[in-house]
Amino acid sequence: MLKMPMFNRLKKDFPERLGKLVPINGDVCTDNLGLSPEDERRLVSNVDIVVHSAASLRLDAKLKEAIAMNTEGTLRVLELAKKIKNLKLMVHMSTAFCHCDVDVMEEKVYPPPHDPMEIIRMSRWMDADMMEKISPDLIKPHPNVYTYSKRISEALVASYYPEMPVCIVRPSIVCPAVEEPLPGWVDNLHGPVGLLVGGGKGVIRSMHCNADYNAEVMPVDMAIAGLLSIIQNICVNDSVTASVPVYNLSQGKTYPVNWGTILDEGKKCFYANPFEIMLWYPNGYTYKSKTIHDFNVIFFHWLPAYFIDFLLLIFGQKTFMLRVQRKVQDGLDVLQYFTTKEWKFKNNQLLDMRSKMNPTDRKIFNIEFESVQMVPYLTNCVLGARHFILKENPKSLPRSRAILKVLWVLDWLASITFYYLLFLMIYNWSDSAKFLLDAVIGSVSNFIPFFRNIPSPPVDSTPS
Repeated sequence: MLKMPMFNRLKKDFPERLGKLVPINGDVCTDNLGLSPEDERRLVSNVDIVVHSAASLRLDAKLKEAIAMNTEGTLRVLELAKKIKNLKLMVHMSTAFCHCDVDVMEEKVYPPPHDPMEIIRMSRWMDADMMEKISPDLIKPHPNVYTYSKRISEALVASYYPEMPVCIVRPSIVCPAVEEPLPGWVDNLHGPVGLLVGGGKGVIRSMHCNADYNAEVMPVDMAIAGLLSIIQNICVNDSVTASVPVYNLSQGKTYPVNWGTILDEGKKCFYANPFEIMLWYPNGYTYKSKTIHDFNVIFFHWLPAYFIDFLLLIFGQKTFMLRVQRKVQDGLDVLQYFTTKEWKFKNNQLLDMRSKMNPTDRKIFNIEFESVQMVPYLTNCVLGARHFILKENPKSLPRSRAILKVLWVLDWLASITFYYLLFLMIYNWSDSAKFLLDAVIGSVSNFIPFFRNIPSPPVDSTPS
């Protein structure tokens, strides 16, 4: 783990602090978290703050898997925290999207759709196939098992309060870092990063999204800074509130940025910093209409995938594009729920805490969302994905830009060919289209000499 780039600065500037890290083997999906008796004693005796962030982030996971890790795993962490002798706080990391049926989500715990303990007991005796059969009805109105399991986990955490000092933190969509540990740092393809890479490689050409809706995203270093600030705030004040403390770690109204702005500016960053390997020119668009989006998916996702795999098959090469497109489509199907719905989160507690921080703390624990400069940040996101995810060398950028220009020409030629063939199909299959087009060309040619030399499209002379 220490070989990851996120630790480079620490190893360089403060190597002695690495001694504070003590690795513990464990598994939230096994009894007693898979801890050995010695490790459990060490934790119970020496820990005073617990942050529970282990979770299955797969939106398309099986229900049994999500309950086992996200809900029963939370129960196991709570039971361990209850044994800790000097526990000051147990923080449960939830998600800002776990209450999808609430128009405006406040910083409070909402009633769960089902008793968490009943769901846990059910998942223990039911097999995975049986749970999948009841999953669609059980998790309604949730779009996936991730948000459902997180919602009932919140109720589980709240049931331990006030006997145990717990709090719930709900971050929005976590994105690459602004500054710490490195600008643009990212280590996975979840959420928008997957879109970024898929779009930059030319694989994603269409996305079902309302470009006018706010994109509730949060740079990972600001999310961590917010978490640490919340812990410090609760532990220093040492006050017991009537209900479990809840913080919506989101932009709210402080820095509203819509999906359209992010995707348009992100596209410009692709063009300036293209990836080494691109399957096609990165020129995707968003569509409010699902019908138009589905049309584009057929013609610009599936048909090219079939065509490329067909060519690979002819030349005796291993096919891969259909497999890639299936993964892309699965990801888009899951994500579009969040990009076609308007989300409103209140973050009053977070803003109140921020207003009381002294200048030094506000600089160290930066949660000034409005300070993020969008274009430089998105540029770092692209470069970060290029470096940390795709492992591409910055020296390859000039060559990648040259390839991008070639792909731009090919994209234009392919588009012209596609629309010309589509036009011919419509022209030859529709008498109304023939009549209308002939009338237009005839009228225009009377005024513009150039059009007189354009041959009419071929007409099917086969008797009908």
